[in-house]
Parts: sequence; structure tokens; C-alpha cells
Amino acid sequence: MAKFIEGLYYSVSHEYVRVEGEFAYIGITDYAQNALGNVVYVDLPEVDDEIEAGEDFGAVESVKAASDLTSPVSGVVVETNEALEDEPELINKDAFANWIMKVKLADTTELDNLMDAKAYEAFCNK
Repeated sequence: MAKFIEGLYYSVSHEYVRVEGEFAYIGITDYAQNALGNVVYVDLPEVDDEIEAGEDFGAVESVKAASDLTSPVSGVVVETNEALEDEPELINKDAFANWIMKVKLADTTELDNLMDAKAYEAFCNK
């Protein structure tokens, strides 16, 4: 059973956003990691990359499939989770604790286009 955490924002492409001040931590949801299976590789963006909401910023590969990562928000990458380079399986252990990138938000109104936990859970269960 997938986990859905209140207070996060969720995209239709199964990324989550955790906002802390002017920054957003972005990763894939528990539902997504469950669907992918054992994660074997994470293609991380570069620090200082400018990303736009709706654009791909990397990929996650599992033994079953590869999936592009689509940014739910716009901004500048200020940090990546480098632990995932050596241990991509951390996403399977806890997708919400193992974010992929930290972004300085360009436009917080973009968060209004995302789902809350209840809406995302309903989206996943339809």
C-alpha cells in the first residue's frame, strides 16, 4: 500500500514537492517507486540548472523500466541528493526521505496546479 503524506504537493507524473521557505525538495512518490520496482539508477540534474515546470530534469531506472522525471515547479537547482548516485535503492527504502533535487522556487503560484495528498491518493486509485 502506497504512502500519501499530508502537506506535500503531488504531480500527475508522480513527483512530490516538499516546500521549506523559498526552496522545494522534489522526488518521486512512494506510489511511483512501488510501480517501478527496484531502482538501479537515478539521473540527477546539475546544480545551477534552470528548470521549468513540466520539463524533464532527469530519469529513474529500475529493473523493470525507465521513467523520465518531470519537474512540477520552476526554479534553479541548488542541490542534488548525491547519495543516490551510489545508492539509488534508497528511493525504494523511503521515497519521501530520499528527494532527488532541491530547487530555489521561481514562482510559488505554480504549487496551485499540483494536488494535495487526498487528491493524489484518489488519482492513484482510479
